[in-house]
Amino acid sequence: MKAIERFYQYLEYKGIKPTRFEKDCGLSNGYLGTQLKRNGTLGEDVLNKIIDNCRDINPVWLLSGQETMLKNIPYETNSDINFVSEEPAEYNKQLVPLYDIKTLSSAEALFKDTNKETPLGHITIPNLPKCDGAIYASSDSMYPLLKSGDIILYKKIAATIENIYWGEMYLVSLINDDQDEFIMLKWIHKSEKGDEFITLSSENKHHQPKDFNITAIKGLALVKASIRINEVY
Repeated sequence: MKAIERFYQYLEYKGIKPTRFEKDCGLSNGYLGTQLKRNGTLGEDVLNKIIDNCRDINPVWLLSGQETMLKNIPYETNSDINFVSEEPAEYNKQLVPLYDIKTLSSAEALFKDTNKETPLGHITIPNLPKCDGAIYASSDSMYPLLKSGDIILYKKIAATIENIYWGEMYLVSLINDDQDEFIMLKWIHKSEKGDEFITLSSENKHHQPKDFNITAIKGLALVKASIRINEVY
């Protein structure tokens, strides 16, 4: 197995789409697939991008297939390969604030850079992707994938068409035609109504998809992880 094939294995393990990695790293659409078909190798520039952006990947494993895929899994080795220093401790120990939507001053408060809302507490998970906050799911729109009471961890992004990864799940703050403010969990797809519109759809098939102009979106965050607590009585 070649390095690029191992990288595809890593992306699959992490649930990351190759197109998403390409966009985040400024690579052309389909670049990884082209490289795989052409000669099955990764150039030095791409290797550096992988190391810089996939901080938990083990470069020894990526290059040689030896050791384990992720850095944080202990492995005895005499290898002298040393691409980069270990991931900063603070990355593993990030504290993600957990908010209660019902107590927020406004729905948009979650998405502001100057968020001063008081969290219920903080969540810490080793090797969690960078997150800005967490909330409890409060509807059945994403059932059975998510259910009410699950914790959703998210990363804020600018509410523009260019920042959207089509087909991904988002936390969306919007204002409807009646000027009512909502926060909802939805898949975002391209709309047939034009480039300035998006389609919000649910996992729950009883919820119908709906198109909105991007200007109605006041806050946008990519869902990075979810937590389900199963109570035992």
